[in-house]
Amino acid sequence: MKLKHVVALGLIAVVVIWMALPRDRGALDDGYALPENDRTVNAVSGNAAITNDNQSFTVRVARINERNFVERVRVRGQTKAFRLVEVRAEAAGRVIATPVARGARVNAGDVLCEIAVDSRATDLQEARSRQEEAQLEYNGALDLQERGLQSRVGIAQLKTTLDAAVAAVKRAELALERTQITAPFAGIMETRAVEVGDLMDMGGTCATLLDDTPMLLVGLVTEQDVGKLVLGAQVSAELLTGEQVQGELTYISRAADPTSRSYAIEVEIAGSENSIRQGITAEIFVAASETPAQLIPPSALTMNDAGAIGVKLIDQTNVVQFAEVKVIGENTSVDPGMWVTGLPSSSVLITHGQEIVFPGQTVNPDFSWSSLTESSL
Repeated sequence: MKLKHVVALGLIAVVVIWMALPRDRGALDDGYALPENDRTVNAVSGNAAITNDNQSFTVRVARINERNFVERVRVRGQTKAFRLVEVRAEAAGRVIATPVARGARVNAGDVLCEIAVDSRATDLQEARSRQEEAQLEYNGALDLQERGLQSRVGIAQLKTTLDAAVAAVKRAELALERTQITAPFAGIMETRAVEVGDLMDMGGTCATLLDDTPMLLVGLVTEQDVGKLVLGAQVSAELLTGEQVQGELTYISRAADPTSRSYAIEVEIAGSENSIRQGITAEIFVAASETPAQLIPPSALTMNDAGAIGVKLIDQTNVVQFAEVKVIGENTSVDPGMWVTGLPSSSVLITHGQEIVFPGQTVNPDFSWSSLTESSL
């Protein structure tokens, strides 16, 4: 047998013998055991003396009162123009003028494109002449009818001829009017599809007109949140450009998007926002339901032995109590803190020291930071 095998077997034998030897485990356990009656932990600050008197322990507290918490539904969306319309030709012809430059602001009725008149003016003149002729014939027939020399059938035929002449004049006037393609509303001419010399067909696009008064915010709301929204709710939003805007909820879709199962909403931005462009990403916050709640510092939240989330309060006799709460919201900007429900309308909250006191313990409340704590809630 090789030497290394002998050494290995020897080590194994030593370990087995050592494990088999009896031991007095009571002496070892007693070295780590705590006395049954020693379960008190005292915490002091500064140079205070350690004592078993719980009355000497001081915690910082603040009085909190019930306030109205307005839940906000967060929606990811973007800006959108109130209207974006392709202005199309209602008559065919050669383009002879495009008086408005791309990006220019126009008023309702301004000419965007002009088509050659060609024979439309002479057609109108001919129609007016035929109308005048038909009118004279009809008037003469009425005069003859008064003297009993014209039948009612003849009068009806002449009246039909006159009406047809009037209709022909209207059609000729409309054809001439349609040679000028005008803006249907005030806005910005976003694009122009034709240039001078192009031949436009009926229905051809002259320009794209954008109405930016007012601008809108659009987004999709989940099935869980759509029931919380009401028309007219106040809305705040932050654009990707850094701009802060306010508005009002003006539309909530009744039908869900078949793909995302979300509901479309529209928000009308307050005021004239001509500087806002379409398609900018926005983070939208819509005011939803209003709930009585308390605003507390996040550090005041703790857990009991059962794992329930809550806070520690003191009653009128300065005895610590645990109160289970439900977190329903969070403030992250001007007024930071956590919104919770489940507390009395007015209570004294332990803001510092809650982790080292227990329910039923009597403590000394320190309100010296109370005004500071309440102002920061």
